[in-house]
Amino acid sequence: MKAEVINPFLKSACVVIEQVIQVSPSAGNLGVKDIELIDNHIWIKIGMTGQISGDIVFGIAENVALRMVSAMMGGYPISEMDEMGQSAISELGNMISGNASTILSNQGVTVDITPPQVMKSENLVAFLPRKALSIPLVMDGIGELDIQVMIS
Repeated sequence: MKAEVINPFLKSACVVIEQVIQVSPSAGNLGVKDIELIDNHIWIKIGMTGQISGDIVFGIAENVALRMVSAMMGGYPISEMDEMGQSAISELGNMISGNASTILSNQGVTVDITPPQVMKSENLVAFLPRKALSIPLVMDGIGELDIQVMIS
Protein backbone atom coordinates (compact mmCIF):
# COMPACT_ATOMS: atom_id res chain seq x y z
CA MET A 1 0.00 0.00 0.00
CA LYS A 2 1.29 3.41 -0.92
CA ALA A 3 1.05 6.07 1.77
CA GLU A 4 0.63 8.85 -0.82
CA VAL A 5 -2.79 7.45 -1.79
CA ILE A 6 -4.23 8.47 1.59
CA ASN A 7 -3.04 12.10 1.35
CA PRO A 8 -5.77 13.31 -1.07
CA PHE A 9 -8.39 11.79 1.26
CA LEU A 10 -6.79 13.41 4.29
CA LYS A 11 -6.64 16.83 2.60
CA SER A 12 -10.19 16.51 1.31
CA ALA A 13 -11.56 15.35 4.69
CA CYS A 14 -9.97 18.34 6.45
CA VAL A 15 -11.48 20.81 3.95
CA VAL A 16 -14.94 19.21 3.87
CA ILE A 17 -15.17 18.81 7.66
CA GLU A 18 -14.10 22.41 8.14
CA GLN A 19 -16.77 23.61 5.69
CA VAL A 20 -19.64 21.33 6.70
CA ILE A 21 -19.05 20.70 10.42
CA GLN A 22 -17.16 23.93 11.15
CA VAL A 23 -14.33 22.22 13.06
CA SER A 24 -10.66 22.15 12.06
CA PRO A 25 -9.59 18.51 12.39
CA SER A 26 -6.03 17.44 13.12
CA ALA A 27 -4.44 14.28 11.76
CA GLY A 28 -3.21 11.51 14.03
CA ASN A 29 -0.48 9.00 13.19
CA LEU A 30 -0.51 7.10 9.90
CA GLY A 31 -0.32 3.34 10.28
CA VAL A 32 -1.44 -0.04 8.99
CA LYS A 33 -4.22 -1.67 11.00
CA ASP A 34 -6.63 -4.56 10.81
CA ILE A 35 -10.25 -3.72 10.07
CA GLU A 36 -12.15 -5.23 12.97
CA LEU A 37 -15.67 -5.38 14.30
CA ILE A 38 -16.22 -2.65 16.87
CA ASP A 39 -19.60 -2.32 18.57
CA ASN A 40 -21.50 0.92 18.09
CA HIS A 41 -19.46 1.96 15.05
CA ILE A 42 -20.53 3.05 11.60
CA TRP A 43 -18.46 2.63 8.45
CA ILE A 44 -18.96 4.55 5.23
CA LYS A 45 -17.52 2.44 2.41
CA ILE A 46 -16.73 3.91 -0.98
CA GLY A 47 -15.22 1.85 -3.78
CA MET A 48 -12.59 3.10 -6.21
CA THR A 49 -11.96 1.92 -9.74
CA GLY A 50 -9.55 3.09 -12.41
CA GLN A 51 -5.79 3.51 -12.01
CA ILE A 52 -6.30 2.83 -8.30
CA SER A 53 -8.83 0.23 -7.23
CA GLY A 54 -9.98 -0.71 -3.78
CA ASP A 55 -12.04 0.77 -0.99
CA ILE A 56 -12.01 3.83 1.21
CA VAL A 57 -13.69 3.31 4.56
CA PHE A 58 -14.50 6.06 7.02
CA GLY A 59 -14.89 4.55 10.51
CA ILE A 60 -16.80 6.51 13.12
CA ALA A 61 -18.11 5.70 16.58
CA GLU A 62 -21.89 6.09 16.44
CA ASN A 63 -21.93 8.83 19.11
CA VAL A 64 -19.34 10.79 17.08
CA ALA A 65 -21.41 10.30 13.90
CA LEU A 66 -24.45 11.68 15.76
CA ARG A 67 -22.48 14.79 16.79
CA MET A 68 -21.24 15.22 13.19
CA VAL A 69 -24.77 14.92 11.77
CA SER A 70 -26.04 17.35 14.42
CA ALA A 71 -23.37 19.88 13.37
CA MET A 72 -24.27 19.33 9.70
CA MET A 73 -27.89 20.15 10.57
CA GLY A 74 -27.05 23.44 12.24
CA GLY A 75 -26.80 22.06 15.77
CA TYR A 76 -30.19 20.32 15.78
CA PRO A 77 -29.83 17.57 18.44
CA ILE A 78 -29.77 14.03 17.00
CA SER A 79 -30.35 11.11 19.37
CA GLU A 80 -30.35 8.14 16.98
CA MET A 81 -28.83 7.29 13.62
CA ASP A 82 -32.07 7.15 11.63
CA GLU A 83 -32.45 7.23 7.85
CA MET A 84 -31.88 11.00 7.71
CA GLY A 85 -28.73 10.73 9.82
CA GLN A 86 -27.38 7.87 7.70
CA SER A 87 -28.06 9.89 4.57
CA ALA A 88 -26.19 12.91 5.99
CA ILE A 89 -23.14 10.91 7.14
CA SER A 90 -23.15 9.04 3.82
CA GLU A 91 -23.13 12.34 1.93
CA LEU A 92 -20.18 13.53 4.02
CA GLY A 93 -18.22 10.45 2.89
CA ASN A 94 -19.30 11.10 -0.69
CA MET A 95 -18.15 14.74 -0.55
CA ILE A 96 -14.76 13.78 0.90
CA SER A 97 -14.23 11.03 -1.69
CA GLY A 98 -15.42 13.17 -4.60
CA ASN A 99 -13.00 15.96 -3.67
CA ALA A 100 -10.20 13.42 -3.19
CA SER A 101 -10.83 11.91 -6.64
CA THR A 102 -10.56 15.43 -8.11
CA ILE A 103 -7.22 15.92 -6.31
CA LEU A 104 -6.03 12.56 -7.67
CA SER A 105 -7.19 13.52 -11.16
CA ASN A 106 -5.21 16.78 -10.94
CA GLN A 107 -2.17 14.61 -10.10
CA GLY A 108 -2.75 12.56 -13.26
CA VAL A 109 -4.40 9.57 -11.53
CA THR A 110 -7.79 8.62 -12.98
CA VAL A 111 -10.25 7.12 -10.48
CA ASP A 112 -13.99 6.73 -10.28
CA ILE A 113 -15.83 6.32 -6.99
CA THR A 114 -18.91 4.28 -6.19
CA PRO A 115 -21.88 5.62 -4.22
CA PRO A 116 -21.30 5.42 -0.46
CA GLN A 117 -22.56 2.46 1.56
CA VAL A 118 -23.27 2.96 5.26
CA MET A 119 -22.43 -0.20 7.19
CA LYS A 120 -22.74 -1.16 10.83
CA SER A 121 -20.82 -3.89 12.68
CA GLU A 122 -23.23 -6.65 11.65
CA ASN A 123 -22.74 -5.82 7.94
CA LEU A 124 -18.98 -5.70 8.18
CA VAL A 125 -18.39 -9.47 8.47
CA ALA A 126 -18.04 -9.97 4.69
CA PHE A 127 -15.39 -7.25 4.76
CA LEU A 128 -13.10 -9.07 7.21
CA PRO A 129 -10.21 -9.76 7.65
CA ARG A 130 -8.49 -6.90 5.87
CA LYS A 131 -5.56 -4.61 6.53
CA ALA A 132 -5.85 -0.93 5.79
CA LEU A 133 -3.64 2.11 5.65
CA SER A 134 -5.25 4.20 8.36
CA ILE A 135 -5.10 7.73 9.72
CA PRO A 136 -7.38 9.19 12.39
CA LEU A 137 -8.76 12.71 12.16
CA VAL A 138 -9.41 14.28 15.55
CA MET A 139 -12.20 16.85 15.73
CA ASP A 140 -12.18 18.90 18.95
CA GLY A 141 -15.44 18.58 20.84
CA ILE A 142 -16.77 15.95 18.43
CA GLY A 143 -14.45 12.93 18.36
CA GLU A 144 -12.47 10.93 15.83
CA LEU A 145 -13.03 9.91 12.21
CA ASP A 146 -10.78 7.10 10.97
CA ILE A 147 -9.83 7.17 7.28
CA GLN A 148 -8.90 3.70 6.04
CA VAL A 149 -7.58 3.04 2.54
CA MET A 150 -7.49 -0.49 1.09
CA ILE A 151 -6.11 -0.60 -2.42
CA SER A 152 -5.31 -3.62 -4.52
